[in-house]
Amino acid sequence: MGLFDFIKKQFIDVLEWIEDGNGVLAWRYPMADNEIQNGAVLTVRESQMAVFINEGQIADVFGPGRYTLSTQTLPVLTYLRNWDKLFASPFKSDVIFFSTRQQIDQRWGTQQPVTLRDKDFGAVRLRAFGNYSYRLADPKLFFKEISGTRERYGVEDLDGQLRGLLLQHISDAVAQSGVPFLDLAANQVEFAAQIKAVSAPEFAKLGLSLDSVTLQNVSLPEELQKILDQKIGMGMIGQNIGQFMQYQTAQAIPKFAEGGGGHGGSGIAGDAMGLGAGVALGQVLAQNLAQGLAPQQAAPVAAAAQAISPDQVMATLEKLADLKAKGILTEEEFSAKKAELLRKLV
Repeated sequence: MGLFDFIKKQFIDVLEWIEDGNGVLAWRYPMADNEIQNGAVLTVRESQMAVFINEGQIADVFGPGRYTLSTQTLPVLTYLRNWDKLFASPFKSDVIFFSTRQQIDQRWGTQQPVTLRDKDFGAVRLRAFGNYSYRLADPKLFFKEISGTRERYGVEDLDGQLRGLLLQHISDAVAQSGVPFLDLAANQVEFAAQIKAVSAPEFAKLGLSLDSVTLQNVSLPEELQKILDQKIGMGMIGQNIGQFMQYQTAQAIPKFAEGGGGHGGSGIAGDAMGLGAGVALGQVLAQNLAQGLAPQQAAPVAAAAQAISPDQVMATLEKLADLKAKGILTEEEFSAKKAELLRKLV
């Protein structure tokens, strides 16, 4: 090894960090056994900061710029080392560079449904996912709380911790936004802003700045989604519940008749009973659902559900007669059903 190589190994006169990839938050300059030359040049690029560490204690912090190292530019280190106004010999110190670039497209999402209070449903279990971005804002705090003297600290090392911070504040965000679940889809920006507002202080405790949070989707678990779809369907039916039940009953009658033709039916008596049960079930459901959807009109709806118009009676009798002619109903069954329908006209 030549004399020049020996001097180059022992004394460092240029300190800089050229990032060779994404996702690095902190990088320690590889000192080995080298020492920093008096008058060495420190280059800190835009979106970087540099920190000198003296025996494990934070000394001087440098923002973007080009610095010639001396007692004037290293006041804290000068104090810690008890240097005089000038120092002529090289010195050893850990130098850690920090990236202050924005770390974008970080993903977050609920692995399991989260139970939340809701104005409309009382409580819901929802799933949500999106992304967020952050940057390193306080290198001294980040060094103390997170990175320490590690040679390298990357985004992947923080991923699980930061995602957990966002998820644990979803309930707080929903409560503060005051937006019901059914309106969250139309207020995703507002909901995301609330998540950012309640999570940002936790990021700041780590020396980080939470720059943005986006919400891409909010949904219910599959079993709850089916219940919600049913509720929405009933809301769409609204005041037309009677017509809806009449339509459902009319659609069911041909299926009962087909069942008696040897295609999986349970016999003449079973088909006749199914027919009567279908008509009765339609009336009961119409009455109960109308009472649930419009309590203030319960009495009129109930009376309407029990009453049958003469036209309906005649239409039902014609269908029953047709079933009797096909041999599906016996004479006794037909007569009993006929007497029952005629009594309802009285």
